[in-house]
Amino acid sequence: MSNSTINVGQLAAEIAKSLTMYGQGIQKRTNLSVKSVAKRAAQTLKQTSPKSTGDYAKGWQAKPQQEFATNTSYIVHNKTSWQLTHLLEESHALRDGGRSTPRVHIKPAEEMAIAEFIKEVEGVISNADGESI
Repeated sequence: MSNSTINVGQLAAEIAKSLTMYGQGIQKRTNLSVKSVAKRAAQTLKQTSPKSTGDYAKGWQAKPQQEFATNTSYIVHNKTSWQLTHLLEESHALRDGGRSTPRVHIKPAEEMAIAEFIKEVEGVISNADGESI
């Protein structure tokens, strides 16, 4: 907001303008946080996934599900062996009887991504200066 004087009639408009600029700056920084956290989650999954042949671990990627100025969402998925995600993460019946041992690797990456995103958004809000990027 400028240092010039305004009349009472313009006050509401000036406050609304300032709040809009503040909100847009927060939204842009939050959208950047969504992208960076999703990419880090995919990298973590590449490193922590079970590696029999390596194809499953290499298949993790962060892909934009929707990207708008006001709303961005990413999905982290396994592009090459998506069928194995549930079978490896959870126990399943084996062909010769018995059950497999679950190899939990997605849940820790998910929890890490949630914690990082919350931390980044709190940082964005606490460090916001109201200026648009």
